[in-house]
Amino acid sequence: MESIQNIIFDLGGVLIDLENKRTERAFVDLGIRDFSKYFGHGFAASFFRDYELGKISDEEFINELKDLGNLNVPDSEIIRAWDALLLDFPAERIGLLKKLSSRYRLFLFSNTNSLHMKTVRKIFEKGFPGESLDSIFEKAYYSHELKMRKPDIDSYRHIVRENGLDPSLTLFVDDALVNIEGARAAGLQGLFLEPGKTILDISWK
Repeated sequence: MESIQNIIFDLGGVLIDLENKRTERAFVDLGIRDFSKYFGHGFAASFFRDYELGKISDEEFINELKDLGNLNVPDSEIIRAWDALLLDFPAERIGLLKKLSSRYRLFLFSNTNSLHMKTVRKIFEKGFPGESLDSIFEKAYYSHELKMRKPDIDSYRHIVRENGLDPSLTLFVDDALVNIEGARAAGLQGLFLEPGKTILDISWK
């Protein structure tokens, strides 16, 4: 990685393990039989996209999900199902990030949302007491706060511009190919983590 000075990491599926089918099954159990049509890896439609862009509140999102399946359940059940895909942060990955931070400028860029991030932070703090996820990076960017999301080219350009990065010396790491393509279109180098691969399988020397 001689030509790399900066690395931007994705979050879900790259740093924290996910199992999207868990959320799909949870919503099917609640009564949304065709949930997979609306939400999937590297893809979001309608109000899911609006939620990732911070255009609607947690309450509005929960109500949209209830309307989608004509559900009459407590909000807590909706949140439990929505968060079901979130697993844990393997310690080896966090250890690698800490080592890389001494050699590269590290950033985080995730398409995510308010409810997920509340749970993600709890999972991280449980696994790494006294530490915070954001502190590992020079800056962390979350789509619902940034009001931009991958693979929109302007989202990558914003991060590059705000931090004075040379895009040609910046590597973007993601497990969704569409997001890698967006980064490359913005002039960044892209590293696609194929299914079954993790950041631990990459030669960082």
